Amino acid sequence: MALVTVLFVACQESLEEKCAKEVRMYNLKNCPAKMSDNIIMDSISFEASTHTINYYYTLTGVADTILADQQQEVKNALLGELKNSPGMAPYKEADYNFHYRYMSQQHPGEVLYDMLFTSKDYNKNE
Repeated sequence: MALVTVLFVACQESLEEKCAKEVRMYNLKNCPAKMSDNIIMDSISFEASTHTINYYYTLTGVADTILADQQQEVKNALLGELKNSPGMAPYKEADYNFHYRYMSQQHPGEVLYDMLFTSKDYNKNE
């Protein structure tokens, strides 16, 4: 009977708990992570109160200097990735928010790009 109770409780993990756990495990296993020659993922966090998944990156080299001129392209690329990511489906179905922040390595503390996508953004039929 105790085993059945434990299994039942384990199956009742909320989406918020699942997200927090996945974020924690990803950070432990992968961060910081070199995403490309000039992009480092520093960490991911989750704010349960706002249902927001936050992605924190540092840009290096040439990416650190050209992003300001390509903000619309970056926004379109991030939104396209989010819309087409099957792994994010449960979170998109629950109307989670996705926040991306890119920092400068060349100028520590400088935010180069900061974008929040809500369900109004990624559920558009464009």
